[in-house]
Amino acid sequence: MKRIINISHTKYFLLLTSLFCIEFIILAFEPHDRKDWALENFLVVVFFVFMFLSAKKFPFSRISYTLIFIFLAIHELGSHYTYSEVPYDAWFSSVFGTTFNALIGWERNNFDRIVHFLYGLLLAYPIREIYFRMANADGFWGYFLPLDFAMSTSMLYELIEWAAAEFFGGDLGIAYLGTQGDVWDAHKDMALASLGALIAMLITLGLNMYLQKDFAREWSRSLEVKHPEPLGEDEMARMLDEKNRSGGMEP
Repeated sequence: MKRIINISHTKYFLLLTSLFCIEFIILAFEPHDRKDWALENFLVVVFFVFMFLSAKKFPFSRISYTLIFIFLAIHELGSHYTYSEVPYDAWFSSVFGTTFNALIGWERNNFDRIVHFLYGLLLAYPIREIYFRMANADGFWGYFLPLDFAMSTSMLYELIEWAAAEFFGGDLGIAYLGTQGDVWDAHKDMALASLGALIAMLITLGLNMYLQKDFAREWSRSLEVKHPEPLGEDEMARMLDEKNRSGGMEP
């Protein structure tokens, strides 16, 4: 642990990025569906460009970098095989002599469901870092807002999937959507992402309750009303009045 802490955040980020790039290159060879692979990795490329541009000004903690790396590494398996064709059952059977689905009682390839759950579980904490460090979202809001963000972006991704499937159509649209005939697929994916984020925030909450001396005071302060005056039309009236007064005082 001490060796990891002694590594600078930038070096740790570059180390994990190098490992991810190795996996990315390996899995880029002969994917199950090249067009689906390209679609699945478009957002990954955009995300990495953002991470590189912001790494110096906003370095994440090593924990957050690790969680992000694990999620993206698992995502690359889904993009290589397509999510509905990842042969996790064959891998499990080769080691244990029986399929994972048979043990759990699943009847479909649920790799996509697992990744949606991991989206919330692994990325809620990095999201919390952003809220806490940029928006001072402490106390109650430091746990609720990451959960809310994970839920809303999960919903947004389902809309992107639907739009892409409609736009591209055919086998590519079906492969990218990956519903496997389940009409409630999008709802279940969103529910699992929400559950993962909820678990992550409950774990973080428990750790902070144990470690943070002023936890109760911070929680209480976060729920206090900071601006007692109403907004909306009242605030617009105050702003217009202030604008008119300042305008009238000008020579």
